[in-house]
Amino acid sequence: MKVAVLKEASGEARVAAIPETVKKFIALGASVAVERGAGEGASISDAAFAEAGATIEERSALLADADIILCIAGPDDLPGAKRGALIVGALDPVRRGKAIKAYADAGLEALAMEWMPRITRAQSMDILSSQSNLAGYKAVVDAASAFGRAFPMMMTAAGTISPTKLFVMGVGVAGLQAIATGRRLGAQVSATDVRSATREQIQSLGAKPIFVENVAGIEGEGAGGYAGETSDEYKAAQAELVSSHIAKQDIVITTALIPGRPAPRLVSDAQLATMRAGSVIVDLAAEAGGNVEGCVAGETVMVHGVTIIGARNLAGTLAADSSALFARNLYNFLSSFWDKEAGRPLLADEDEIVKAVRLTKDGKVVSERLLVPA
Repeated sequence: MKVAVLKEASGEARVAAIPETVKKFIALGASVAVERGAGEGASISDAAFAEAGATIEERSALLADADIILCIAGPDDLPGAKRGALIVGALDPVRRGKAIKAYADAGLEALAMEWMPRITRAQSMDILSSQSNLAGYKAVVDAASAFGRAFPMMMTAAGTISPTKLFVMGVGVAGLQAIATGRRLGAQVSATDVRSATREQIQSLGAKPIFVENVAGIEGEGAGGYAGETSDEYKAAQAELVSSHIAKQDIVITTALIPGRPAPRLVSDAQLATMRAGSVIVDLAAEAGGNVEGCVAGETVMVHGVTIIGARNLAGTLAADSSALFARNLYNFLSSFWDKEAGRPLLADEDEIVKAVRLTKDGKVVSERLLVPA
């Protein structure tokens, strides 16, 4: 059983294995081959992989006899890969339908780790949580860098500096880490979410919860622990509440996503116009259309004197840490299905996790989320 680790395309610094997971795969009885230069962006040398027991190969040799192919973002095609091989990574199935079809045509079994179900058994395999945690932290760091003032209150002989006011919209994994990071830096933090159950989480981190009260549709609970759609009455009440609150804020971090849909609009152009000049917004949903009107994915723009950072792959800017977490997620997933006698992972069709992440098998697209009804 050969595990192959791909070098990512230009612009992606992360790598899907680290020396620690290489050793663990070898301990399971597998051999590991790493594409030359795969770990450079994450500060992992070929020598470090070799010391852990991996061979260093060019892609053509790597793929020729690989049984499992590990990646961060799957390439559009894998010429030379043998039929029946598993490709495991963040495959972006909805937006990369052509690539997924190519995997099926090539006889590859594609496993999309971002579709991991949010159940207790799968927590250690959840790449969205591990990467979002780092993205939430980096969003606050980037905001602090772009903001022209200090975060904490400072009492000086020349006078007092007031603390920065930071508002987090969307209290998932990224939002909670943004709250915690903002608090550690000394900001005065508030937060909101459509899921009323997050109120206690906000308070537990020392932030002030900002919630619409006594309006139908405030639960906002979607499938799998994600936020879902809310009522029109709630949306109107939330917009009014946010408008009055956001005008007083210095930094806003938006994180709201609904799986399979464009990001919900949380901050309008009119609301931006009420914010103080020099304020900063980091939109973590930029690649899904953005929570903030005027946001441009991958760019920093100025609107009404407010700096809007269209965050893209923030976890990837912390490549060493994000690679380590991602690599462990992949190992935890594969090792949990590893059969010692067979010397490989056995992915049962009826398993809840397998059904969620499997996109292709036996030359066909099999994921129910991708199949269009006849």
